[in-house]
Amino acid sequence: MSYQKLSRDQIAERVAQDIPDGAYVNLGIGLPTKISNYLPADKDVFLHSENGLLAFGPPPVKGLGDPELINAGKEYVTMLIGGSFFHHGDSFAMMRGGHLDIAVLGAFQVAANGDLANWHTGAADAIPAVGGAMDLAVGAKKVFITTDHITKQGEPKIVETLSYPATGLKCVDRIYTDLCVIDVTIDGLKVIEKVEGLSFEALQALTGAQLINATQG
Repeated sequence: MSYQKLSRDQIAERVAQDIPDGAYVNLGIGLPTKISNYLPADKDVFLHSENGLLAFGPPPVKGLGDPELINAGKEYVTMLIGGSFFHHGDSFAMMRGGHLDIAVLGAFQVAANGDLANWHTGAADAIPAVGGAMDLAVGAKKVFITTDHITKQGEPKIVETLSYPATGLKCVDRIYTDLCVIDVTIDGLKVIEKVEGLSFEALQALTGAQLINATQG
C-alpha cells in the first residue's frame, strides 16, 4: 500500500493541535515558525522568540512587514494585543528559568532516550548554529521536535544513540516527522500516529532505533 508524506505545513498544523490554551511557547527557526499560521483564534497561546518578543502572531500580509518586528529566524511577525518586546538577556532568562511550557525545535538527530542534536553535524566544514537551542532544550518544560524522518541521503534521523554533537540530554518529549508522531517514554519510542498507508514494519525499517507500536492500525 502506498503512502503520502506530510508536507512541512501539514507537520506544523499537526503540532499546533497539541499546543494547549494558555501555553507559553518558543518556536525554533525553520519549520517550527510555521506553527504560528495554524494556531486557532480561540486559543490564547503566548509565542516567545529568543531575540526578545512575547505574544506575537502570524506573519503580516506580504509587503507590510515591519523591519523592527522579526522573530529569531529574521522573519516578519505581527504583535498581538498585549504583546511585548524586551532585552535579549531577559528573553534568555525566561528560557533558562523554566518559564516556557513548550519549545518546538528542529533536529539533525534524536536518540531513543530523548537526547537531541540540532546545532552541529560535526563535519569539519559545517557552520555551527547553536543560537538558543541548548537553553531551550533544557529550560522548557516540554520539548517537541519537528523533522523529516530521514535525511536526503536516506539515513534515519531517529537513532539509538547520537553520532552528532549533543544539544541536550534526555530532553525530547515528542517527535513529529513527515511520517509519524512519536512519544519519547521511559519504555521507549512509542509511535502514536503514522500516515495512512504506511505499515509499522515499513516505518521501523526507516528508523535507526527500536519503535513501539501504540497506534490502532
